[in-house]
Amino acid sequence: MSATPVLALRGISKRFGAVQALTDVDLEVRSGEVVALVGDNGAGKSTLVKAIAGVGPADEGEFLWEGQPARVERPHDAQELGIATVYQDLALCDNLDVVGNLFLGREISRVGVLDEVEMERRSRELLHTLSIRIPSVRIPVASLSGGQRQTVAIARSMLGDPKLVILDEPTAALGVEQTAQVLDLVERLRERGLAVILISHNMADVKAVADRVAVLRLGRNNGVFDVADTSQEEIISAITGATDNAVTRRTARKAEGSK
Repeated sequence: MSATPVLALRGISKRFGAVQALTDVDLEVRSGEVVALVGDNGAGKSTLVKAIAGVGPADEGEFLWEGQPARVERPHDAQELGIATVYQDLALCDNLDVVGNLFLGREISRVGVLDEVEMERRSRELLHTLSIRIPSVRIPVASLSGGQRQTVAIARSMLGDPKLVILDEPTAALGVEQTAQVLDLVERLRERGLAVILISHNMADVKAVADRVAVLRLGRNNGVFDVADTSQEEIISAITGATDNAVTRRTARKAEGSK
C-alpha cells in the first residue's frame, strides 16, 4: 500500500446558509485500500462526497491529491485528477444496451460514424477484466438484475482509468446474491490497486470489504478504525454518538495499557 495517500482532505468545512454541514473534516485513502465512510442520516457523508467529486466544492480546507495541493471546483476537475463517482441512482439508460451505457458520452467513432464493433470489443474486454458476468453486452440494461446494473455502472466508471472510485451505497436494496456480486467487484478494484471510498449503512458489507472505517457524526470526524481490530459495536457507538472522538479514546486506552 502506498505511503502517500492518493487523496488527503484537511479541515474540510461546508455551510449551506445557516446550516454547518461539515466542520474541519479530515479523510485519507491510499492506493489498494477500501475506506468505508459511515454515519447516520445527516452526518455529512453526501456533502463530503460531493466536495470530493466537485459537485459541491468545500468552503474551507485543503485538498491534496497524491501529496500535492489540488483544486476541485467542478466535476470535470475531479475526473481530470482521476476520481470516478458512482452515485446511488446509477444514472443508467434503461433503453440502451450495456455497450451503449458503458460508452454513453464517450462514444468511439470513425469518420463521423459510431464504431460499434470497437465499443463492443472494449466492453467485453472491460467486463472480462473485472470478472463481471452478464448474459450479453447487447442486452438492454432494463432487463438486468439490480446487482448486474450496479456492476455495469461501476465498470463504466473504469473507462476513464481512475485512481480513486467513490461508491455511494452500492448494495442498497440488493438481495444477498446481488450484494455478493457487488462486494466481489469492490475487492477486485482494490486488487487492481485503486483507492476506493465506500459509503454504506450496512455494517456487514463494511466489515466484509473495508480496510478502514471513517465515521462522520453531525458533520465532524468521530473516529477512524482499522476493520481488522475493531468490533462492529465500537463502530456503531461512534456513529450514534455513544462515544465521542472514538479513535482518540481508543488510542489513549492503548497508551495507558502500555505504561
